[in-house]
Amino acid sequence: MPEPDGGPVRSREPLRARLRRGVLAVVALGGLLGGTARYALGLAFPAPAETFPLTTFTINVSGSFLLALLLVYVLEIWPPTRYVRAFAGVGFLGSFTTFSTWMVDTDRLLGHGHHTAAAVNVFGSLAAGLAATVLGLAVGRLARARRARSATRRGGRRYGWWVR
Repeated sequence: MPEPDGGPVRSREPLRARLRRGVLAVVALGGLLGGTARYALGLAFPAPAETFPLTTFTINVSGSFLLALLLVYVLEIWPPTRYVRAFAGVGFLGSFTTFSTWMVDTDRLLGHGHHTAAAVNVFGSLAAGLAATVLGLAVGRLARARRARSATRRGGRRYGWWVR
């Protein structure tokens, strides 16, 4: 039913609530996909209980790199968007990289008496994750600088063909 002024029907729900639902939906979708990717990698590259959890280590370190890189793009390079950070950063990478799996793997190593491997898992993951984050930020900012130089050569156009 049209509005009394003849215009399109407008939702009586506040815009903020409608946007929140959309953000929650993309976070949920990203979480579904990220968790599924983590699970699939765990099945493809299982780590026996008494060995170093290389799959979890690799997933968490690569996720640290990707999150840092993504945030540079979302916050400093791409035009503002509501859903990319929610989908990719919070949803996908949030469920792809998990603290709980890291700690379960550490507990499993301790339970099998592999105290050195457990310590390497904890402190090595922290150090490698921090290094991957720094690298992701550096790569992203290098890309931003290259885009800025390229835009200057193109006459100031900052974005590609997809943003007009």
